[in-house]
Amino acid sequence: MKRIERTCRPPAFRMLLAVLMVCPLFLNSQQAYSQKPTSNSTQMKEIEASIEDILGQLTLEEKVAMCHAQSKFSTPGVPRLGIPELWMSDGPHGVRGEINWDNWGYAGWTNDSITAFPALTCLAATFNLDLSFAYGQSLGEEARYRKKDVLLGPGVNIYRTPLNGRNFEYMGEDPFLASEMVVPYIKGVQANGVAACVKHFALNNQEKWRNYVDVQVSDRALHEIYLPAFKAAVEKGNVWAVMGSYNKFRGQYCSHHEFLINTILKGDWAFDGVVITDWGSAHDTREAALYGLDIEMGTGTDGLTSTLINAYDNYYLANPFLEMLKSGEVPEEVLDDKVRRILRLMYRTSMNPDRGMGKMNNQEHLDVARKVASEGMVLLKNQGQFFPLDPDKEMTLAVIGENATRSMTQGGGSSELKAKIEVSPLDGLRQRFPKANILHAMGYASGPSVYGRVEPARYDADSLRQEALAIASKADKVLFIGGLNKSHRQDCEGGDRENLRLPFGQDNLLSDILEVNKEVGVVLISGNAVSMPWADDVQGILQAWYAGSMAGYALADILSGDVNPSGKLPFTFPETLVENAAHHFGEASYPGIKKVQQYAEGIFVGYRWHETKKIKPLFPFGFGLSYTSFKVSEIKTNAKRYGSQDTVTVSFEIENTGSRAGAEVVQVYMGKPDSKIERPTRELKGFQKLDLKPGESQSAEICTPISSFRYFNEDFSGWQLEPGVYRLYVGNASDHTYHTLEIEVGQD
Repeated sequence: MKRIERTCRPPAFRMLLAVLMVCPLFLNSQQAYSQKPTSNSTQMKEIEASIEDILGQLTLEEKVAMCHAQSKFSTPGVPRLGIPELWMSDGPHGVRGEINWDNWGYAGWTNDSITAFPALTCLAATFNLDLSFAYGQSLGEEARYRKKDVLLGPGVNIYRTPLNGRNFEYMGEDPFLASEMVVPYIKGVQANGVAACVKHFALNNQEKWRNYVDVQVSDRALHEIYLPAFKAAVEKGNVWAVMGSYNKFRGQYCSHHEFLINTILKGDWAFDGVVITDWGSAHDTREAALYGLDIEMGTGTDGLTSTLINAYDNYYLANPFLEMLKSGEVPEEVLDDKVRRILRLMYRTSMNPDRGMGKMNNQEHLDVARKVASEGMVLLKNQGQFFPLDPDKEMTLAVIGENATRSMTQGGGSSELKAKIEVSPLDGLRQRFPKANILHAMGYASGPSVYGRVEPARYDADSLRQEALAIASKADKVLFIGGLNKSHRQDCEGGDRENLRLPFGQDNLLSDILEVNKEVGVVLISGNAVSMPWADDVQGILQAWYAGSMAGYALADILSGDVNPSGKLPFTFPETLVENAAHHFGEASYPGIKKVQQYAEGIFVGYRWHETKKIKPLFPFGFGLSYTSFKVSEIKTNAKRYGSQDTVTVSFEIENTGSRAGAEVVQVYMGKPDSKIERPTRELKGFQKLDLKPGESQSAEICTPISSFRYFNEDFSGWQLEPGVYRLYVGNASDHTYHTLEIEVGQD
């Protein structure tokens, strides 16, 4: 029995080693900013001196021009001084196809096809920091090859409601998981001299009414739930750009928000990069000038319409800003701060002579996409070991569902992609199961994915149903490949889902299929939770996400057993919509009343709500099955009493007791019994993913600083550590604990 010691090595150390191995070009000027150098850094001082020199040479008009768009995705440089343009691209999970200069049509290039990486819900489900770095690095290479300076991603808005049409672009419901996963992604992207732009800052947790809804949330929930991932992106990831959001917070639009941007982002967190609007999210020249906005994009378009002639000169940070500066209403120092930040961004990207050339989409990137996809898929049910299917066995396999063949890289809004390769689930299965007689029927149909409206299906629903039942009745096994898609009012920007159910009659179709064949496994392709009235009746359920270019191959890897599923849910699946905290409190909480929305659940988001209120979910946060089994034992802490500056180390033994190699995510949650304040029953504070061969054992540790046990005290607007007894729940899901430990924490 092999025994391996796994100790608490800081993620930053592991990522630094990775950068040194794969990115030697960035050991000079790139290092000056990617690792947040100290104030005595000679190179940093030289760059800052150069910025001041350039500022002195720029005219007022030239400086203002740098603060707003000149096209759909670029801002102007200053040709007379050799200052280049800045070019941006949508792309939380792939670099978007080239867009025309001044309208939203595609430019028709033949060399802008890319690798479609899995959506960020899938990446979050891997619980794998090293894989997040590889994802970001590969994506950054493609952005750099396409000559992009700013990649508009990742998104870290919190999964508050399963109706949010954009949840698939984000990293789940837990602020700790999102904070851990976003940092290596950013470092991977920026290792290429391309700025990541973390979005949408802040509280953009629904698409419905996103352009005007006024969010009201407590300071405690703001700091404990909705800001931590952004803070980690800035303070640990050293992100170079932040995108504002469309919505309001306490009456002020978030893209020029005095408290969020000036006080928190640029003040408390000392962010030295640029704040960019979401497209069309600026609303006022004075606020844009004074409250932290640096670059204005897309005004008057909201990502939808063409602009007027010379409309860019009419942006809030264009001629109206210039007039305020000339009149003295706004001091020039305000403009200079914006331009300093823009020039700093340029020195990191377009004016960095040492950044690499990037790489076009290639097999290496496809391999990363496939690895993320297969490692992120979550096995939710496997009754009677329905999965994996034997690829060497002759059988008749009915594959039913539109999502078996529908493209999932197109649609969805700004994240849509022009993938060079997209392997469908059906194609992946046919290639991996050559001995199976695979029959396919759509079973149901939806219309084409069109932004902002729902298109009707072009097929007769009853004919599709009858065809599906016919092949199901003569199959040995049925794979139903359904879920959502990238159309309006599903998983798509610009609108939210209307309910928790599967659309297009899929629930009824599944019930009919089960009448003719009980051997049914369901593959859900979505970025959101769905209700499952059929869950008790089917044999297996696999959450397969939007898996990108290699979706079909990754799915076949899991279903054939070539890869053992190890994904864990990054958000809770409620039984019903009202069991979700945001919907428990009614219309005032979602979508709001008279354009005002109350986050009435406060800090009790996702599993925090379910665990504290003892509401059993359909599937809990952190849950995911495997084809093998694990035993976790010898769980203990390195001490019984800790001070406020200490770190608690949870050590344990883990053994693969099954017959297949696999990976388990051991999770550590914290709870404070008898707290003087209202707190969740448990909060995720650490995790580690461990790969083990059959019969192999490992010793491992998860380290958590005691400072992470603090809560945000609204009485003095600061973090406070409550002394006393704490419980540590060690398990493999938010509701499944191997062992509970008690420790004592002294006074802060």
